[in-house]
Amino acid sequence: MAVLAVEGHPSRVTELVGWLSSAVLVATLAKQVHKQWKEGSSEGVSRWLFVGQVAASIGFTIYSALVRNPVFVVTNAILLASAVTGLLIVIRHRRRDRRAAGRSPGAPRSVRTA
Repeated sequence: MAVLAVEGHPSRVTELVGWLSSAVLVATLAKQVHKQWKEGSSEGVSRWLFVGQVAASIGFTIYSALVRNPVFVVTNAILLASAVTGLLIVIRHRRRDRRAAGRSPGAPRSVRTA
């Protein structure tokens, strides 16, 4: 198909489809991570989701570089950054929640002294 590839090189239409699809995927995942951050809660979000995404994104980024596909190199590198960010947010929220659970509702926060 001449529209999809010419002598092993993707056409502009093919590249555009790839980049637009990448933008949709990245925007969708970024929105979820932003929502977690903004709401200050990761309730119902498994950290293993992000651990798996980190592992998969590392592998896909390497694979994409090896097959020399810039759309997927960029997309997977961004997804890796998103996964790391999401994982850090989950960890931060869980630590905060554990610390808060250790205090009674009316108890004052501990104060450090020098």
